[in-house]
Amino acid sequence: MISIQNILRYGRQMQLPEIGEEGQEKLLNAKVLVIGAGGLGCPVLQYLSAVGVGTLGIVDFDRVELHNLHRQILYNETHVGSYKSETAKAVLQQLNPATNLIVYNEKLTAENCEDLMADFDVIVDGCDNFTTRYIVNDCCVKLGKPLVYGSIFKNEGQLALFNHNGSKNLRDIFPEPPNPEDVPNCSLNGVIGTLPGIIGTMMGHETIKVIAGLSTLNNELVLFNTLHWNFTKLTF
Repeated sequence: MISIQNILRYGRQMQLPEIGEEGQEKLLNAKVLVIGAGGLGCPVLQYLSAVGVGTLGIVDFDRVELHNLHRQILYNETHVGSYKSETAKAVLQQLNPATNLIVYNEKLTAENCEDLMADFDVIVDGCDNFTTRYIVNDCCVKLGKPLVYGSIFKNEGQLALFNHNGSKNLRDIFPEPPNPEDVPNCSLNGVIGTLPGIIGTMMGHETIKVIAGLSTLNNELVLFNTLHWNFTKLTF
């Protein structure tokens, strides 16, 4: 039986027939691991904590820098120089004290990924490099974990759900990672601060749907151009 406190806090989303008390219980019992507490990871963490996901794991070994602040709005100037994972935990505890927050202040690698992911129900990929993305993808396939995937470039974002209920994974679209030297990044090409917020919120929304057992993306890659508001869905 869900508590009165939780009804008061989450009542607006529980009014939706797709969520209800059963869906809220699923959220409260869910364990989600967010890899990367940067531009994409920040909105994912904020919204998943706010909607009542019971346990959130945060994997990030980076520190907050001044140039992060225009898009990583979980942080402020007083946090510059501090570890993102630990700072994110402190801020999220104020947002929702009921959330169980587990910090992994380390780099995810092929050697530690299974240990980091083992106890979580859903994995969210908010990292910023293809080497880590493929490690995360392959580990999710090995462990049978659903993977919510998002990426950004200039004015465009991508969203997909991999390895869920028998669906395909990242290697079914791109069998091998690109050469790191050929991959553009925000530091060289720039990004409007709102773009990672838009895509990260979409990633959080898809994660909620996975947990609640709602209709989700299935072997589909969403391409979203925010400059012209062009929304394309590709089947793979």
